[in-house]
Amino acid sequence: MRKKITVSVLSIVGLGILYVAFLQLKIYQHSHQEIPKNVDYVIVLGARVKGTVPSLSLQYRIDAAAAYLLENKKTIAIVSGGQGEGEDISEAEAMRRELVRKGVEESRIILEDQSTSTYENITFSKKLIPSGSKTGLIVSNDFHLYRASMIAEREELQVTGIPAKTPEIVLVKSYVREYLAITKYYITRI
Repeated sequence: MRKKITVSVLSIVGLGILYVAFLQLKIYQHSHQEIPKNVDYVIVLGARVKGTVPSLSLQYRIDAAAAYLLENKKTIAIVSGGQGEGEDISEAEAMRRELVRKGVEESRIILEDQSTSTYENITFSKKLIPSGSKTGLIVSNDFHLYRASMIAEREELQVTGIPAKTPEIVLVKSYVREYLAITKYYITRI
């Protein structure tokens, strides 16, 4: 009996390790894609704002979006994120301010300031994509691009991701939460 329990536990642990390795591979693949130039739009996904100051995760997303937008002058940005608890402005407004401060023309920035989740970021932003736009990108932290891309694909958006760094201080927590979020996404699609 003891041997059967040990074998069962080891099998479960082994399957868990394989599952996490699979998720890590998918996350890696989606954060290391070739980024096309001159796409029609980028959707920048929101993250926490402290008062009016972007969290480090959000700042990295803003920096990645700004670098792309400054090199690709015809691309528009849809900044996506509502106002949560402890936030004096919406995540979208914080992104707009920072992008303008970095030199992106305000006329190229569209605000989506009602969303409260990744799913809402993408579905609400989709409604704001100018008609005739075909190619797009999603900007988020590297760990987040796989799930965001799956949601975008489900919404019939053909996008690639621009990976922003993940702050080292939240690296482990971010990946563990993302593994759980991806698992929940898989389960809800079944």
